[in-house]
Amino acid sequence: MYKVGITGGIGSGKTTVCKVFEVLGIPVFYADTVAKEIIVEDALLIEGIKSTFGKESYFEDGKLNNKHIAAIVFNNEMELAKLNALVHPAVFRAFDHWEKQIDPAVPYTLKEAALLFESGSYKMCDTNILVTAPLEVKLNRVMLRDNVSAEQVKARMDKQFNDEKKKEMANHFIINDEEHGIIEQVLALHKKFLEVSKR
Repeated sequence: MYKVGITGGIGSGKTTVCKVFEVLGIPVFYADTVAKEIIVEDALLIEGIKSTFGKESYFEDGKLNNKHIAAIVFNNEMELAKLNALVHPAVFRAFDHWEKQIDPAVPYTLKEAALLFESGSYKMCDTNILVTAPLEVKLNRVMLRDNVSAEQVKARMDKQFNDEKKKEMANHFIINDEEHGIIEQVLALHKKFLEVSKR
């Protein structure tokens, strides 16, 4: 099955774009949502986190001790890299399992991930979309959505590749700047992916 990766910086509106693809009948795998689920469900991942960050990484009821993990990985790139090295492969496994459940008649699937390029999972996709938006637009969206300051948003942005770096790795682009219509852009790509998936 043809696999399409989709990503975008925080506030780019990639989830909104994915919803349009879903309306067209395309299944979307939301990697970040799945990561939050499997971190308390995947036995291999749980064991890895406990052995790396201590048994106190989880509460007795099985929930993740977010404060404990955050205290270790926040502002520590080496520790964050360790966590990602555990989580990303587990998400890849979950994606493979998810895709096996998809009806073979579906022309293609979409894998949405904030760290599509950073995690290397874009290599597992046949082609990749980057959703972009001007910095001011992204800042305003996230400040309104999460009720946070511009500085807090920028701190989150600094943990991801910037758009210039992502543009070098992407194959297709959707501009989500509130001036260009995203539906037309999605329909154009949908048509293209349908043609490619038939080959």
